[in-house]
Amino acid sequence: MALSTLASDGAPRLRWVLCKGWGEDGLRFFTNLGSEKGRNLAADVRVAAAFHWAAMHRQVRVEGAVEPLPAADVDAYYESRPRLSRLGAWASRQSQPLADRQELLDSVRAVETRFQAQTPPRPPYWSGFRIVPHRWEFWQGREGRLHDRRVCQLVGDAWLQWALYP
Repeated sequence: MALSTLASDGAPRLRWVLCKGWGEDGLRFFTNLGSEKGRNLAADVRVAAAFHWAAMHRQVRVEGAVEPLPAADVDAYYESRPRLSRLGAWASRQSQPLADRQELLDSVRAVETRFQAQTPPRPPYWSGFRIVPHRWEFWQGREGRLHDRRVCQLVGDAWLQWALYP
């Protein structure tokens, strides 16, 4: 999903992240807390996300606030990741300048040596979030740009819904 956060100067920041689950409690994703994304979320919990399926002419947008996931949920997901992804979580100084690809590969090699005889544990700076939505928009592309748009928005304790002009 495309995830938009707000930088400290109020400017939007957009990137693709892997949505790792959804349900009544919201949408889940995981990240390095020291990354630009992690720093943005620590400063302002408001986010927007979008899913787009071009071949199906469909899009879903969501707006809400993030909450940290419980440590047990983060641990469970981290433990399901392949070994190289776990090593990468330790090796990458996410969002920091990188001299060249070899610097990253050397860092992975050093972490691999460090955890050679064990399963890499979850780094203390690696966590997960849940987007708690307060607004959804569903879009279905139609011929002549006469698209269908439907909004579901939390107003007080009730979800209201209505159609929008394309």
